[in-house]
Amino acid sequence: MKSNVGGIDKILRIVAGIALITWSVLGGPLWALIGVIPLATGLMSWCPFYPLLGLNTCPLKKN
Repeated sequence: MKSNVGGIDKILRIVAGIALITWSVLGGPLWALIGVIPLATGLMSWCPFYPLLGLNTCPLKKN
């Protein structure tokens, strides 16, 4: 898997994922556990939907 999530996108995914999971654990709705998805994609730096949409927020590597 080639990285396709980078920069601010990665940070926002991790923060949103942690916030949703924390909310659910602290008594929020059970659906907030969906935060596992943005957390995982942020930590792995790969989103399965980006190639389908032709997106890539990871900076280009210079040779």
